[in-house]
Amino acid sequence: MSEVRIAIVLGSTRPGRRGESVARWVLEQASARGDARYELLDLADFTLPHLDEPLPPSMGRYEFEHTKRWSDTIDDFDGFVFVTPEYNRAPSGVLKNALDYLYAEWNDKAAGFVSYGAVGGARSVEHLRLVMGNLMVPDVTKQVCLSLFSDFENMSVFRPDPRHEEELHAMLDQVIAWAGALRTLRPSPRAARVPEKPTEGVLL
Repeated sequence: MSEVRIAIVLGSTRPGRRGESVARWVLEQASARGDARYELLDLADFTLPHLDEPLPPSMGRYEFEHTKRWSDTIDDFDGFVFVTPEYNRAPSGVLKNALDYLYAEWNDKAAGFVSYGAVGGARSVEHLRLVMGNLMVPDVTKQVCLSLFSDFENMSVFRPDPRHEEELHAMLDQVIAWAGALRTLRPSPRAARVPEKPTEGVLL
């Protein structure tokens, strides 16, 4: 069986974002483990306007090239680590929009979270766990919460407390274990996973 592939999804596109340094820290720590193939997915590299597909994502019939590219990208991974800010007690709109674009491509894959904010971004993860449930993405218990006050010098330069490395690896242990196990639930090719009738992710 091929190696497990995990995407580290950078969930902010704001100029001056703190998330890029966080995501690169996650990638550096994860890549040194040697237990999976880790890749950084920066949402700034994908042109995803506000959801503009005419059909529900659960139907898997996409009209636009930006959706097809996003679909092909996500479909290749076995699990995800979402690096998310907290904006107004929630994740960023750009991350929620990226999640809403697809359905089957997310199904039966594992997810973990690295969040940052005034209270460690914990409330953004609470929102994302609800979204993961509807997308049939099992999310692991362990997570990393980074404080703007203690993990960022002058609230800007990322200087994580060393204890977060242990937390990160504990989370990755769970993501890798679940991602490998969940492979058996996913038929291939992707088209076989797309339901004939929309059941979830229906556009209202």
